Amino acid sequence: MNTTAEESTIVDTHEFGFATRSVHAGARPDPTTGARATPIFQTSSYVFEDPESAAAYFNLQEYGNTYSRIMNPTVAALEERLANLEGGIGSVAFASGLAAQSSALFTLLQPGDHIVASAALYGGTVTQLKHLSRKLSFGIDFVDPDDLDAWGRAATPETKLFFGETIGNPSGNILDIESIARIAHAAECPLLVDNTFATPYLCRPIEWGADIVVHSTTKFIGGHGTSIGGAVVDSGDFDWSNGRFPVVADASPAYHGLAFHDTFGSYGYLMKLRTETLRDLGAAMSPFNAFLFLQGVETLPLRMDRHVDNAYRVAEWLKTRGDVSRVRHPALNANYRELVQKYLPKGAGAVFCFDLKGGREAGQAMIRKVQLFSHLANVGDAKSLIIHPASTTHRQLSDSELEAAGIGPGTIRLSIGIEDANDLIWDLQQAMSQ
Repeated sequence: MNTTAEESTIVDTHEFGFATRSVHAGARPDPTTGARATPIFQTSSYVFEDPESAAAYFNLQEYGNTYSRIMNPTVAALEERLANLEGGIGSVAFASGLAAQSSALFTLLQPGDHIVASAALYGGTVTQLKHLSRKLSFGIDFVDPDDLDAWGRAATPETKLFFGETIGNPSGNILDIESIARIAHAAECPLLVDNTFATPYLCRPIEWGADIVVHSTTKFIGGHGTSIGGAVVDSGDFDWSNGRFPVVADASPAYHGLAFHDTFGSYGYLMKLRTETLRDLGAAMSPFNAFLFLQGVETLPLRMDRHVDNAYRVAEWLKTRGDVSRVRHPALNANYRELVQKYLPKGAGAVFCFDLKGGREAGQAMIRKVQLFSHLANVGDAKSLIIHPASTTHRQLSDSELEAAGIGPGTIRLSIGIEDANDLIWDLQQAMSQ
């Protein structure tokens, strides 16, 4: 069909909605076969047109597929879609959320640097950060995410990154992204936000000043518990040539003296993340997993609406229980009411905790009796999930770290799925009965 100049202008200026972009961004019918679904390019490598083009690809003078550890067409479609939904300039996908996270850090830090991080992070993240800090010789201070003054006090001349989660796992605190971004930028540092629990449907941290966003695509992005993956999205706004980030801005000895930020401008960090960090650490996402994540993203808005509504109904019911001492759903916490309205107007996610008065024994007894909920270490599935964090996902943390993360002996974490809410309440009720 021929398109007039006027029609082309309308298409170019029209702003597509989130649901439309969840289905279409980054994907086009395959030009060779006409396949509408993005094909799975299950290949390790690619044939070059000629020696000159191959050299240009490896010199980063032209952009093209060289090897699937570094780039792959199926994975690229997912990367483009996630960047589009988050409002970033680009994205790099990885084999897991923790791989994405560690790669994001590895790309910008050097020995002697320092991180200021929320104390209410996922237990695996806390363990990773502490382990990496010892192995890679950088410092880290964990602060109360709700205490804005603490973020600024923790910063030192060596601080190179501020790090938090949109919705804390599992404490349910809401990060004041805009305020912390302001503090980070005053210290000439980027703010990295893990947006896994919110997804770009509920919150887009880049719109509030975050510079880098990370995801465990394993969770709500995929939505069906089938695949492990992660992604880093870059806003493209941070000035890596401010004199404080030689790892990104200076000539790279690992890439024949290439200065990434000077050469690629706003894409400098992403290019280094892909062509050095991903190349060297090798945590590449498989094309098949990328295909499954693309299918998941297509229904993200529909699923998140149901997740959020179900979670709120279950949390409200739990508040009526005499054997529950506390329900920690962000939307029910008066301390976070304004932050929820500001950052999460469509809902405060579907993962939250509650505390049983009977402590550890009551929690374990309840988990043994559930029938509809699945007892496993994941969140963001279409199915409802349950776990006891102190003995599983946060087991490596000390008592003081557990307390800082808001986890007690009777804390139960729920990831509410898309079943009928009444059935979920029935299952919890029968599991909590004596």
